[in-house]
Amino acid sequence: MTKKKILELFDTWNQALQTKNPSTVAKLYHPRLGILIPTVSAKIRHNRTEIKDYFVNFLQNNPFGEISESNIRIYGDLAINSGLYTFELDGEEEQSRIKVDARFTYVYKKEDKEWFIIEHHSSVLP
Repeated sequence: MTKKKILELFDTWNQALQTKNPSTVAKLYHPRLGILIPTVSAKIRHNRTEIKDYFVNFLQNNPFGEISESNIRIYGDLAINSGLYTFELDGEEEQSRIKVDARFTYVYKKEDKEWFIIEHHSSVLP
């Protein structure tokens, strides 16, 4: 596994957001181990059903993310990517977009030749 491949996992996740399908996004999280600590909710999501529920609302904002700093470490079948990203989201006014700068951590686990998110933490920059 290379650092480039780990960065591509974020691109895959970001592309899943563009489908506006919560199930498509939730399938990227490990079926048993996936945890989401989201940016715009105080509730931690502990399984795919709860993760999907979060994305039902989040995807309504037409999010698009871009990494500005990435720190990747790979440990066999585990990989961690943490850093900073910016999300563009629909604003309250028609045709307006807002930018949200946030910190992130993705922990990935390789299982059956496929990489899954086992933990995703995102929080707005102070």
